[in-house]
Amino acid sequence: MEYAIEAGVPQTDIDRRWMERALALADRAEREDDEIPVGAVLVDAAGVAIGEGWNRNIAESDPAAHAEIVAMRQAGRALANHRLVGCTLYVTLEPCAMCAMAMVHARLARVVYAASDPKTGAAGSVFDLLADPRHNHRVEVVAGVLAEEASSRLTNYFRRKRGKPPLS
Repeated sequence: MEYAIEAGVPQTDIDRRWMERALALADRAEREDDEIPVGAVLVDAAGVAIGEGWNRNIAESDPAAHAEIVAMRQAGRALANHRLVGCTLYVTLEPCAMCAMAMVHARLARVVYAASDPKTGAAGSVFDLLADPRHNHRVEVVAGVLAEEASSRLTNYFRRKRGKPPLS
């Protein structure tokens, strides 16, 4: 795992750096497993990556093996705790309802995502589960970090599946 950039670096630069790692994991999802290219990295409050993953639901025959869940499971094992207090999750696609509620239950501090999901997004696009005041915890959301790069990967993955040429 990697460590965060030294002190004094703007948070936006740190967010971009971790999102670049999440995008590299998304590439692995497609290249190694022919999964939808979504990657996630979970970083603790000290800036240390403690979990990472990519979509594995097809490869593992597990409907819950989304990139976010894989990364949170790995982080939970690293901390020996189901609470991920103070942590930030970087993910290349806006979380779905399942993943968003897992983030609430884990008590994540932040989620930073790249591309919005206009069909199932639960961090503000279709639902806003992470900020819902009815929950006992709310997660700060930062949207759109390297969105074009993530969106392009997703679009071209589905175009390839449909036998269409990639877009530039």
